Amino acid sequence: MATKTSSATQQFVPVKEIRNGTIILKDGGYRGVLLCSSVNFGLKSEDEQHAIILGFQNFLNTIDFSIQILVNSRKMDLRPYLALLGEKAPEQKSELMRIQLREYIEFIRSFADRANIMTKSFYIIVPYAPHVSATRAISFFSKSTASAKSTAAQTSFEQDRAQLEQRLSLIIGGLAGTGVRAVPLGTEEVIELLYRSFNPGELENPIRLG
Repeated sequence: MATKTSSATQQFVPVKEIRNGTIILKDGGYRGVLLCSSVNFGLKSEDEQHAIILGFQNFLNTIDFSIQILVNSRKMDLRPYLALLGEKAPEQKSELMRIQLREYIEFIRSFADRANIMTKSFYIIVPYAPHVSATRAISFFSKSTASAKSTAAQTSFEQDRAQLEQRLSLIIGGLAGTGVRAVPLGTEEVIELLYRSFNPGELENPIRLG
């Protein structure tokens, strides 16, 4: 029963595999994911805000393909931090420091109970749909051996991945003009992001790859 349920669930997941940090969809499309830093826009001066807006406008004008901006909000788990502070309390040399540390722990615990402390992560999902030319299709189907087809498929992947990386580089460079740093996710990081996305209760805003 568990195997049938797992198999049925996988039918609704558009991901075929993840290779070298690249998401390969079942329809043949590719997705690259960039993790982006944040900018505290409200603390900037009026001139700085204007420069950021202008930089973002220029960034949008440089791209000729669609992107998805994902904001991932999750409740922060402070239990490991509080446990670490609790371990440090007996190590304090003075009784005053131990008392202050215990009071600080209680303050953080009570504050976390009253308010939802959220952490936000910002991502940009960059798509690429490979174009299958006639020459490329003929060279693939004309190979008779499995090893030859595997080599052709690997070559095709590297070519498509190079095209996707060009798009990622364009996004990274464009965001730099707004003061936002962006780095591509590796395979393990992409797997973790997708796992949280497709497991209800662990992620508030599910990711859409379409």
